[in-house]
Amino acid sequence: MKTLTRPLLRGTAALLLAAALGGLVSGCAPLMIGAAVGTGLVAADRRSSGAQLEDEAIELKSSNRITEAVGTRVRVNVTSYNRQVLLSGEVPNEADRQRVQQIVSGVDNVRSVVNELAIIDSPTLSQRTSDLVLSGRVKAGFIDNHELSSQAFKIVTERGTVYLMGRVTKREADLATEIARTTSGVKAVVRIFDYLTEDELKRLQPQPAR
Repeated sequence: MKTLTRPLLRGTAALLLAAALGGLVSGCAPLMIGAAVGTGLVAADRRSSGAQLEDEAIELKSSNRITEAVGTRVRVNVTSYNRQVLLSGEVPNEADRQRVQQIVSGVDNVRSVVNELAIIDSPTLSQRTSDLVLSGRVKAGFIDNHELSSQAFKIVTERGTVYLMGRVTKREADLATEIARTTSGVKAVVRIFDYLTEDELKRLQPQPAR
């Protein structure tokens, strides 16, 4: 696999942020910066190809079922990583909060659900834009740190709280948390990780050509 240089990775992060901001202005961009963009970065994902497809199916099925059940009175982002699902966004009441969780829990292949839905009004466009910018700053911090593989993480930001997802070691988790925690504007960091041992991580690393 061809190795991406750090300047190219930084440019990729900038393109991600610009594209997401453009979508946000049109009103339909999720506040998430993920781990797979283009063939090279997909190959760097620590999930199996089957798990990646399952995660995409979980997100699509969950979103469709939520829309069918509760319509537009809620704003729910569904983010699945290795079949562990994060629910973020806003709902008008506790009944809807629980209903959304039940809907997603019933989707095929869902392993667990982390329900971070807030019972408040939906954020303004400026608030959502601020969250997206925070995701970009955290992602840039991961890219700039040579001890982290930024493609191993999914970053979701809601109302200043950064949610980190991925298959990582305890060392990587602590380092990523510290980078996110000390990023300007971040209010809190929530970790939703699948943990690997250092030996498991080594087995996932690309082997040098002989």
